Amino acid sequence: MTAVAPLAPGRLGVAATAEELRTYLEELGRWREERKAELDRLDQAALDAAESDSYTADITLSMALWQAVADRHDQILAAWDSGRVTTEDRERISQLVWGRLEARAGVGMAVSVVEACRLSDALAVQLRARLDLDPLGLDVAARMRTLRAQVERIRDLVTDPPDPAGLPPDAAATLDHLDHRLVELSARARRGADVTGGLRGLETDAVLAERDLIVALARHRDAGRDAARAATLRTELTARASTLRELVDRCVAAVTPVPRFAVPDVTALGPVPTAPGDVVTYLARLSAVERALGVAETAYSAALAHHRELRGLLDGYRAMAAATGRDADPAVAAACRAAREALRATPCDLDATARLVSRYQSLVRTPAAPAPAPSPPGTAPAPSPPGTAPAPTPPIPPPGRTA
Repeated sequence: MTAVAPLAPGRLGVAATAEELRTYLEELGRWREERKAELDRLDQAALDAAESDSYTADITLSMALWQAVADRHDQILAAWDSGRVTTEDRERISQLVWGRLEARAGVGMAVSVVEACRLSDALAVQLRARLDLDPLGLDVAARMRTLRAQVERIRDLVTDPPDPAGLPPDAAATLDHLDHRLVELSARARRGADVTGGLRGLETDAVLAERDLIVALARHRDAGRDAARAATLRTELTARASTLRELVDRCVAAVTPVPRFAVPDVTALGPVPTAPGDVVTYLARLSAVERALGVAETAYSAALAHHRELRGLLDGYRAMAAATGRDADPAVAAACRAAREALRATPCDLDATARLVSRYQSLVRTPAAPAPAPSPPGTAPAPSPPGTAPAPTPPIPPPGRTA
């Protein structure tokens, strides 16, 4: 017999009792072990089948669903802490049971533990039917009970869905058709007819109907979440684009040359669509706009930062020149004035200014030439080099007059 997921207690935001949680965790643990053993058998049967590749997608999805539930079951057991739980702990456990599972490769939708277990049950029944693993002598009454429970789960999804807008248009008609076939099959079984063939067909149709309902509701929920995310991102990008335009205006007025990046117009994308496929495309376009905004912001901010950096370098080397006395050198002072005037220009030519600041740095770092030492008193002047006229001797003043 295929494993059947237990009924989950409580609901999202409502804490189940400790006894309900204890029972559910025990049943979910048994389901986890039985389903893993069943999937291993189904996987081996699929590998041995003539067309094994045709079962790969369903086996992979079943394994991914089981792994997602197993990971969440471990988290629930950790939160359960052998029953030492408070009301807040039980509320958190209900959140883990009814909240969305983490996205996993192969599960392309956000589902809860309850939905993942139901999907796993449906896939297991479908795989068993396709692989023809149901024994001929299987108890018809037990299969009928399982089928009635499945139809009731479908009825709950159709009559009380989490989001009515996510129901397929033919959901009610599908439920009525399954219910009518189940009533008719039950009546034939009570009369002693052989219902094995009809039962297998009804089981397959019920499995597909429940799976399609869960998938449709999950995808609609994902689409709604994507639409909300797209609306929020669109608002954020619109504000970023407005701020970027102001940055571009400041950059154009302050420096030259300026980067050549256009500011994307977010409003050109139009409003957020409602169709799930269109929302995915819209999100991709918003992501492209976000990347373009990031590139432009980096480029224009870097240009203004370069201007501030040159101003800081000049101020730093002016302080160094004053501390070392190099500011008294006319060449150093002239280089400083040229760099300051270039920085004050509007717009500032960054390339030319960078060259002037670099020249000023070089002059400040170059030590001043040492002054010639004076000759000691009473020493003869140094002889003139050959071929040069001797220096003139100053006249001797007459007696009684001072020099």
